[in-house]
Amino acid sequence: MLKHRKPSIDPNFDRTYIEALTALLRQVPTMRIDRVEHEAAITDELSVTAAVNVVELESARMHRLVCEVRKSGQPRSVSLALMHLLRVRQSLKSNVVPILIAPYLSPDSRRLILEQKVGYLDLQGNAHVEFGSIYIDREVSTKPTAESRGLKSLFKPRSALVLRLLLQDPAKQWRVVDLAKASGVSLGHVSNIRSALLDREWTKDADAGMFLVRPDFLLDAWRDSYVAPTGESLRFYTPLHGSSFEDAARRALADGAHAQATFASFSAGQWLAPYGRTGTHYFYADKAGLDRLTVDLNLSSAAKGENVVITMPKDKAILADTIEPVPGVICTNLVQTYLDLSIAGERGREAAEHLRLEKLRWST
Repeated sequence: MLKHRKPSIDPNFDRTYIEALTALLRQVPTMRIDRVEHEAAITDELSVTAAVNVVELESARMHRLVCEVRKSGQPRSVSLALMHLLRVRQSLKSNVVPILIAPYLSPDSRRLILEQKVGYLDLQGNAHVEFGSIYIDREVSTKPTAESRGLKSLFKPRSALVLRLLLQDPAKQWRVVDLAKASGVSLGHVSNIRSALLDREWTKDADAGMFLVRPDFLLDAWRDSYVAPTGESLRFYTPLHGSSFEDAARRALADGAHAQATFASFSAGQWLAPYGRTGTHYFYADKAGLDRLTVDLNLSSAAKGENVVITMPKDKAILADTIEPVPGVICTNLVQTYLDLSIAGERGREAAEHLRLEKLRWST
């Protein structure tokens, strides 16, 4: 039976989540739902708590599922709910199964929940419920439109400079004004980025400013949302090989005052963390950089078989924070190289993970 102890904040909202939970549990034939109770609770984002009494038919064992519903599944909201659920589990102990329910729980949020050995359910279909002889584990690839839109906004080109700067040294503490000045991004936009990172609990605030606490979570989400930079991609043939090519490329890349060009993708990865050579060389360049590469590499039409790919990105920030792993060799920075490799097919993904293992490991 369904028993209301107090008027619900939003009866329709409450009913949706309780029905989703009971529908999930009813799919297990060896289990019977004995009773469901729920009540409103006026705390921040918490809308309803629920207690579900479940009986395992074969053993006649009773379990009490204590649930919290959150209007937001962002890690910050999840952390608050987990603190309450863990206190309930500690106080009640016997046969208590804590479960967190939300409209959508991101992979980050689900990892946080599982770390505390708590169950979860969201309306997208993600679920993990484990007690007694019952084990339910489901993962879906779909995301709510708002969640996808939020990640795309966070990883827009004008945000990338800020994020790459944070990932250079995750433990470094930044005030918003200093981060805006260092990245060349507006104060308002950096403030929005800060809020988005705090909501996901990828950063924390300290006396001297914010710093990254989960750089790997940030990089994972960026990789999964990453698309190639927009811009014109041109293909050429160079007759140069080996040391002759390297010497000519260094000459072209050295003219940073008048022309901007940098090794990219597999070519950058080869200098940063070698993982097997490819027959094609990759660059980012502006118009002047393209002209310089064309001359120094003796580039011609790809009719003979392309072996050079030069992309002229609309986002010139890619050319603003390059690195020089060895004298005269200019490459996209570690994060940008990792992202580009991650979308370059199976071999690219392997090279990306090798680069991450070698160069993008943090202790925070």
